[in-house]
Amino acid sequence: MLSPCIFACALSAFVGLDETVNLRPMPSGVSEKVQGYRPIKIDLTNVRPDFIEKVPEGLEFPMFGKMPFKAGEDTVAIIIDEPEGKPARLWVDTNSNGDLTDDPAAEWTGKPSQAGDKVLTMYTGAAVVELGTEGQSFPARVAMYRFDKNDSRRAQFAKSIFAYRDFGRAGSVTLGGKSYDALLVDENLTGDYRGAKPPEGVSADDDEFFSGAFLFLDINGDGQYDRKSESFDVAKAFNVGGTTYELADVKASGESLRVVKSSKTVEPVPVHVVGSVITPFTATTMDGKTVNFPGDYKGKVVLLDFWATWCGPCIREIPHVVEAYDKFHAKGFEVLGVSLDQPDSAEKITKMAKEKNMPWPQIYDGKFWKAAIAKKYRIDSIPATYLVDGTTGKIIGVGLRGDKLSEEVQRALAGK
Repeated sequence: MLSPCIFACALSAFVGLDETVNLRPMPSGVSEKVQGYRPIKIDLTNVRPDFIEKVPEGLEFPMFGKMPFKAGEDTVAIIIDEPEGKPARLWVDTNSNGDLTDDPAAEWTGKPSQAGDKVLTMYTGAAVVELGTEGQSFPARVAMYRFDKNDSRRAQFAKSIFAYRDFGRAGSVTLGGKSYDALLVDENLTGDYRGAKPPEGVSADDDEFFSGAFLFLDINGDGQYDRKSESFDVAKAFNVGGTTYELADVKASGESLRVVKSSKTVEPVPVHVVGSVITPFTATTMDGKTVNFPGDYKGKVVLLDFWATWCGPCIREIPHVVEAYDKFHAKGFEVLGVSLDQPDSAEKITKMAKEKNMPWPQIYDGKFWKAAIAKKYRIDSIPATYLVDGTTGKIIGVGLRGDKLSEEVQRALAGK
């Protein structure tokens, strides 16, 4: 029999005797902090559901839906009204009382674009949903977007709206005597920071399983959170500084948790931040050629671009990538695309690449979020980009958007 002291020491080696970490509400700004998001598709119906008790006057062609929040019993309902020839309108039941006439106005702005002989309008916006518990208010910003219902390229989304969190829980976590800024994020929009449980017969440690709730730690102290090397699934063991940890006692509300030493041993994730060496890979492009990345790009500056034809933010970034390519390709700038499109989308990818003047090679295996390279790089939101020095393999820039891409490419080429 173990003595009480020996037993206590053995228990301490597994759980640590860490203090509870308290996390405060962060109502907005999480998407910028973690440089991305993972959209949740919400289905819409023309039939008014029972959970909507009162609707605004003057609705012409409404569609109804609800956000996936499950932490409480209340339902966050949505109404979109899209009369032909008129601006669309959005209502969100932010106080979850079934009455969509007494909530603050939601943001909802249309941006038209030319698609062949049609003008299509994509809408983006947001609403602030009250997720607080008794005695603690938590006004959480939820961002949303919707493709034009007449967009034939996205016919499968004609009755869908996409939403993603811009809120989370913030604080600090001490590991190995070092304090790190921390964010706890609910990617599933369920309101439950414990994340989803694995299906029957599947272990939480399975590479294919993701709970949807993540702890972000600012390991390199740059004030940002890298989604690939500084995020950790709440259901899995993770390695920081050579020690493996797990989370325990995560409150559903996300207001507190503990980080404990684990009896498991896992390898640290690849660090893909500016200055680190990119993880190499070999793949086959859509035109049947083998590409060794970054080895095939010695003497070049190359952008590795994770995207998909269904991704609105990706599409909005394409003109900036094309501009940089046209301006600097002759001087040594290359682009390698990795599509996270769904199965049987090769024709769609090829068509869009031609329409958008994207002559660079594309890698596509039809596995959606489980695409081989995406898994290797821990990609869980797009667009995701890495600007790399092909000679050294070092990362020059991460997540460059808009004009910043051309500026960084020009700077990198000038240094060669």
